[in-house]
Amino acid sequence: MPEEFRKKNFWSKPEGITGIIFLLLILAGAGLLISSALPALIAFAAKPIGTATLLGALGVIVYMALDNKARTLVSYMYKSSMRWITSLFVQIDPIGILKSYVDDLKGNLKKMRKQMHQLRGQMHQLGEMIHNNKKEINSNMALASEAKKNNKDSMVILKSRKAGRLRESNLKLSDLYKRMEVLYRVLSKMYENSAILAEDIEDQVKIKEQERKAIMASHGAMKSAMNIIKGDKDKREMFDQALEAVADDVSNKVGEMERFMEMSEGFMESIDLQNGIFEEKGLEMLEKWEKESTSLLLGGEKNQILLDMEKEDTLDLTVPIKQKSKVILDRSNQYDNFFD
Repeated sequence: MPEEFRKKNFWSKPEGITGIIFLLLILAGAGLLISSALPALIAFAAKPIGTATLLGALGVIVYMALDNKARTLVSYMYKSSMRWITSLFVQIDPIGILKSYVDDLKGNLKKMRKQMHQLRGQMHQLGEMIHNNKKEINSNMALASEAKKNNKDSMVILKSRKAGRLRESNLKLSDLYKRMEVLYRVLSKMYENSAILAEDIEDQVKIKEQERKAIMASHGAMKSAMNIIKGDKDKREMFDQALEAVADDVSNKVGEMERFMEMSEGFMESIDLQNGIFEEKGLEMLEKWEKESTSLLLGGEKNQILLDMEKEDTLDLTVPIKQKSKVILDRSNQYDNFFD
């Protein structure tokens, strides 16, 4: 399992929060009980049998506090109880969490595909505007040239200025088109990678759900407790830890996917092609994303996309959006190493 996913401990999980709450309640309850029962305890301790009982109880507490195996067993039992209580209110089963992420990914893939179609429509419209502007520039320059031959200076100035304004507009629109190309390329690659991610998780869930059932059946609570006492690693816990690491990684990727979709939607909404205007804020959002750290979903492909844009490769908008990839039986799953 990758080292960066080994750091999450019990107290940082939902069941850990439950454990802290119960621990505080136990301490508060014990404090109230002792304070209310203090006179009776003092009277009981005054008797020989009471003294022996209290010393025996104190001895057990001291022994459990000092003995490593006893502490480990009590800790295991307490954590197991907190997990069971938390599971009554919150989904903490890693298999169930991964299944919900698959549903989220499939829903996001549909939304992303719709966004890509909308963006393609905007790019077609913008490309047509740039093309028409070029035609009008050539037309105005031809009229200016003709007017110059006929010594019509006012017409020369008028048509030249109009051509100049159209050139300036086309520079801005061309820059906007390049940004839209970047956005489309990123959305395309995210769509492709997210489809593979959803497929990988589905594969893992089907396989690991059966493996987990087998481990749960062969490593019951008592056996796990005995392993803990012996100092051996609990196979159930190690397996669930790997599943939780997968769930954490997928959670981060789903979050990135949703944040990028929100950003791209904001960018697209900032563009008003009918009036030939766009807000700088939309461009700034995209430029900020380009300069940020590496993408979990794209990896090194993010830098490659930006490098491809520098080469000025023309994006072919007639190419259909890629469909979800088919399962390749001999393809390794990207999460297999989490269970090593």
